[in-house]
Amino acid sequence: MIVTYTAAVITVSDKGSAGQREDTSGPALCQLLKENGWDVVHTAMIPDESDQIQAELKSCADEKKVALVLTTGGTGFSPRDVTPDATLAVIQRHVPGIPEAMRAESLRITPKGCLSRSEAGIRGLTLIINLPGSKKAALENINAVLPALQHGIDMLYSAGSADCGEPADG
Repeated sequence: MIVTYTAAVITVSDKGSAGQREDTSGPALCQLLKENGWDVVHTAMIPDESDQIQAELKSCADEKKVALVLTTGGTGFSPRDVTPDATLAVIQRHVPGIPEAMRAESLRITPKGCLSRSEAGIRGLTLIINLPGSKKAALENINAVLPALQHGIDMLYSAGSADCGEPADG
């Protein structure tokens, strides 16, 4: 099976969706994905509302059939930060290694890295990953796991192991 590495980037921000703050993390993630061979087929800016986040994630997975969905924003401790909770409500399989790797990388940069509530999981044939809302933190986090994501998508779309026993490149 030939896998198309499609992606969506969803910015979750009350101020951004109200036009009160410029989104810098979403466009930066789109650029990084494109530079790494991903076809960004959908972007969205939505408020920190659980039902809207869930609907957007379901649409990307169930209707648009996007392979990878990145959310940016809503992963902190604020009462309005509900992106991880909305994500957990729609995923079918949890992927704990991705946020673990992102937090480990963040902790190398700042002790505040342990405060991230980011989650990752699979819905159908879509991998969903939560990233922080700041451009700097979003890029640091995705760069910690980006080299593994195409292989993860290959495994998701394969009938078997997707050559899991093959030596890793580089």
